[in-house]
Amino acid sequence: MLAVSALARRRFTAAAVLTILAGCSTDGSQHADSAHSHGLVDPAAVMGAPDRVVSGPQGRVPQFVVSCEFSHAAPNDPIVYPGQDGASHMHVFFGNRTTDASSTYESMIGGATSCEQRLDTASYWAPALLDDGRLVEPEKAVAYYRPGLDIDPTSVQPYPPGLMMIAGDAAATETQPASIVAWSCGVGAEREVLPPTCTTESTLRMLIAFPDCWNGVDLDVAGHRDHVHYSGGGVCPESHPVPIPQLTLTIIYPSAATPGQLSLASGSIITGHADFFNSWDQDKLVTEVESCLHRKVVCGVSSDRI
Repeated sequence: MLAVSALARRRFTAAAVLTILAGCSTDGSQHADSAHSHGLVDPAAVMGAPDRVVSGPQGRVPQFVVSCEFSHAAPNDPIVYPGQDGASHMHVFFGNRTTDASSTYESMIGGATSCEQRLDTASYWAPALLDDGRLVEPEKAVAYYRPGLDIDPTSVQPYPPGLMMIAGDAAATETQPASIVAWSCGVGAEREVLPPTCTTESTLRMLIAFPDCWNGVDLDVAGHRDHVHYSGGGVCPESHPVPIPQLTLTIIYPSAATPGQLSLASGSIITGHADFFNSWDQDKLVTEVESCLHRKVVCGVSSDRI
């Protein structure tokens, strides 16, 4: 396994975001197997897992939703391999169009975005989906921001500027819980742990649910995991007392792919995961949380709603 750099603890203040990255070595090769662990062998042991899968119509769930076109693909990961161009397996990127290995909060905030909501300049990425070794270009990603399961919506706080999160396990050796990584056809509520066969009229979707509790201090930590945690029973653990929006990232692909030939650039099809780097316009993010989640209403996808 390649050595992943130790990241100094990053602390958020109202005045600034300070990021300190320690150097690390790599052979620069592509990571197309389970060796790319995003710093942990078993994320669930550190972050927990959601109690259950949310299924059925979501119209009654407070939320705000952002749709983002596919931006670009590159073997980069500014969270796991900061400053190391080409060190990661291939990722597909959505949102911030400038995201590369050297991206920072300061370089991304206010930049060009592929999202309909132009004040969402955050970056979202996931391993490239391959069909018999060939890239399946995604159509878009849809980011659903909701309270965690049974969490009081009025208690949810906006992400701090520069927060980084990873969900799912790039080193998984068995199927992951469908409450964290799941596949579906179209907008149907049925979630499966492996890609189903979709009709030509439908689309294939990968859904990744991020943690919804934060420790209130760190924007990132060594291993990129234990500063955030999944809630349980409608409560955040004492170690992570701050409820934050639970991001569910849905990546939408054409339906033509054959499930038996699918893999991910991180390894087998069971290694689904995604990364999020918050560089939203902070005032807009606060408004979305207060206007949609705190008021317990649904704010759907709309172009340039500001």
